[in-house]
Amino acid sequence: MTKVLVTGGAGYIGSHACKALAGAGYQPVTFDNLSTGWRDAVQFGPFEQGDLCDADRISEVVEKHKPAAIMHFASLAEVGESMQDPARYWRTNVNGSLNLLQAAVDNGVPNFIFSSTCATYGDHDGVLLDENTPQRPINAYGASKLAIEQMVQNFAERFGFAYTIFRYFNVAGADESGRIGEFHNPETHLIPLAIQAATGKRPTLTIFGRDYPTPDGTCVRDYVHVNDLVDAHVAGLEYLEGGQPSAIFNLGSGDGFSVQQVVDVVANVTGNNTPAKEGPRRPGDCAKLVSGSTRAHQVLGWTPTRSTMEQMVRDAMRWHAGKGYSA
Repeated sequence: MTKVLVTGGAGYIGSHACKALAGAGYQPVTFDNLSTGWRDAVQFGPFEQGDLCDADRISEVVEKHKPAAIMHFASLAEVGESMQDPARYWRTNVNGSLNLLQAAVDNGVPNFIFSSTCATYGDHDGVLLDENTPQRPINAYGASKLAIEQMVQNFAERFGFAYTIFRYFNVAGADESGRIGEFHNPETHLIPLAIQAATGKRPTLTIFGRDYPTPDGTCVRDYVHVNDLVDAHVAGLEYLEGGQPSAIFNLGSGDGFSVQQVVDVVANVTGNNTPAKEGPRRPGDCAKLVSGSTRAHQVLGWTPTRSTMEQMVRDAMRWHAGKGYSA
């Protein structure tokens, strides 16, 4: 079987990518330090524990498995935290990615798939964001991801490997099987927080800012189902294996939902009111981020078929009703 090294493969998106890769006939090899991932989520191939900031360890793993591709998900990914501690984000995300790229080059890995973010675009006053939108990140998380994008392109030009870069928006939902899902400790993502508030597992949900220039005053985001997202990553790998040129793709549903709209859908799905209180705006939050994903559809044949808010919430509910992960 063709091996694919998946950094962050014990995390939310990475574990779903491993399941999709296994289903497509690849052998995913998870590399994760388990700082935010879960050992129980590694169900679809070998596990190698390690930290990307340990250059010797990642080099050892790449040399051992000699993967045909690397899918790079591992990163710190909280906007608010990145504004409080930017040094940690630059040190972890950028230095770790540099070590990974060097290990890939040293071992002749031909294909590299990078998980980037719409946060590289910054705030563009609610315009539909496509791959040609100027990148002006307004937080350290987005800035660190943009730096990694540039590193990938620099290394690829110099050393001749092929890459796809995926800039995606808010990821939600869970695998329909209920085997894997979204679980953070502490939880910081809107849909799990809203589900917890609606089902009595937390007293209230905080909505950060009701004075944004949006119809109801709360931030608007584009949400994509996690399984739609990882399907695009597998399609991107197959695209590179077919000898196609390196490319960059946005991944989103093209529909924006405000925080309040998400809360209302959670209430409808659960049948419970979602207790919420107002908090101040968080530094680094944009008013509106919505994706234009035409290129992914045209080039990869990708369509986000599961990315209705109702299905994402229902699939997330199924996961949260299960046993979850143990550390």
